[in-house]
Amino acid sequence: MEELTLLAVAAVLIIVAATLFAQKHGIAAPVLLVLIGIGCSFIPGTPEVLVEPEWILMVVLPPILYSASVNVPITDFRRNLGSITVLSVFLVIGSAVATGMLLWWLMPEIGLAAAIALGAVVSPPDAVAAVSIGKRLGLPPRLVTVLEGEGLVNDATALVLLRTAVAAVAGSFSLWQAVGSFAYALVVGIAIGALVGVVSVGVRSRITQQPVLTTAISLVVPFVAFMPAEHIGASGVIAVVAAGLITGHQSAKKFTAHDRVTERTNWRTIQLLLENGVFLLMGYEITAVVAQVQASGRDIWTPVGIAVAVTGLLVVVRIAFVVPLIAGLRRKRARALEYAARITGVPEAVDAGREQLPAHHRGRGNRQASVQRRLRMLHSDALALAREGLGWRGGAVLAWSGMRGVVTLAAAQSLPHHVPHRAELVLIAFTVAVLSLVLQGGTLPALIRLLGIRGTDEQRMRQEMSRLAEEIAQARHVFLNSQTLLREDGTPFSAEVLEDIRHRAAQDSASIAALLELPEDHSPAAQRRELQAALLEVEQAVILDARAAGTYSSHTLEKAQHFIDAHATRP
Repeated sequence: MEELTLLAVAAVLIIVAATLFAQKHGIAAPVLLVLIGIGCSFIPGTPEVLVEPEWILMVVLPPILYSASVNVPITDFRRNLGSITVLSVFLVIGSAVATGMLLWWLMPEIGLAAAIALGAVVSPPDAVAAVSIGKRLGLPPRLVTVLEGEGLVNDATALVLLRTAVAAVAGSFSLWQAVGSFAYALVVGIAIGALVGVVSVGVRSRITQQPVLTTAISLVVPFVAFMPAEHIGASGVIAVVAAGLITGHQSAKKFTAHDRVTERTNWRTIQLLLENGVFLLMGYEITAVVAQVQASGRDIWTPVGIAVAVTGLLVVVRIAFVVPLIAGLRRKRARALEYAARITGVPEAVDAGREQLPAHHRGRGNRQASVQRRLRMLHSDALALAREGLGWRGGAVLAWSGMRGVVTLAAAQSLPHHVPHRAELVLIAFTVAVLSLVLQGGTLPALIRLLGIRGTDEQRMRQEMSRLAEEIAQARHVFLNSQTLLREDGTPFSAEVLEDIRHRAAQDSASIAALLELPEDHSPAAQRRELQAALLEVEQAVILDARAAGTYSSHTLEKAQHFIDAHATRP
């Protein structure tokens, strides 16, 4: 226990140090952590660590998926659902079958079912390294969304496929049964995840001014979604993703600003430690996996050579899927431009017709409002597809972003012990994961820079910000000048308070407008943040002096500290 505790403490410190180093030198932290893990495993006297796969699949995977999905905008996910489906379902199946056929040809004694089982293990890419690199180097938001969506859903396909292949190893396999199992896992997983997401958001939204309690509920949501789904044979991965997407989408409407800030901070911390911890563990465990192969009396270089061939095949298969996908998206973009032009102005015309309806036709007006919202959504989707099309350069990045990670590590060790040459198969899976991270993850930043891919157009972003600022300012003006503006007890607000709030609202609107005109470093908002930070340092110094002198009670100092901290976190 003492050794494990020391290893855990050392792992956290290594993760923090490696992340800071990676950010400073522009490399992917997962790649660096795998290499550090391999290096640490060769230190004399270090204990052998082989984590049970159930711990990773049941304890580590759900919070990782939830923390990622809760931060993915559900609108972007919906708009790119077709691309995500191709990559996370069909590409995973194609990769598993192709890899299985290669392994069966190279190692015919393991059987086709066991070969496809290992293909399912190495088929799902982990988007952590690619997304971290992409966000830092400014990849287009749509490309990042596709990578994130693929990483969220492909684990479900791989695990269901692995379950089917393992059953085939035992002698029970039916194609229609496999298709039915996949459909059942998908549909029931979505239903359970949606139910958990809606219920958890409803419960948490009723607990006001208690961020500790809402955080406690948030921490168990991924497990509440994952475990029931897995228990009844559905996909726990899909359930967690559905719960996270719904929670993230509803948080803006149901949660307080403080709850949202707290949740983002907590889950980003959890995601950092768990994801990077798995990559560190992957590198650390590989020497133990090599030792298992050597203990069986077999050569380790044959599995390593097979792993190199499998890695190359996975790259080829991914390219074979990405090329027609990008071609289809380019055609879809052209159609989206035509469609957007065709329905431009239609939502406004529907709205004008609804306003002219007499009062006794209110039900018909509500139906028209629903049609208007639907048309606006279709128009926005078409414009987004037209503006954020994925070209061939984005396709090259997508094709090269095939690094393996968490699921490969856990699923490889979950292979049944009666599978022939299990130790070699586990070594192949580990080697594929490490090779993909080091080779593809290590060269992805150079590829992005070489291709010169640029993210969101700054001019268009400023135009969108300007329009949104105008809508916010108009809504403020209408609300603060409403004749029916009353307090909760029905009494009116004082004229002094109203005038003060109107003045602040006008200042905020002016600050947003100035921010759009000036560079960030010289904008009023940036100057205000700098001055407020200096002022807070002065206030904090007074608190520290008072605490050192002991002239005030601890309760008074605590209240003052909370007040200063609240102002420090206020935008």
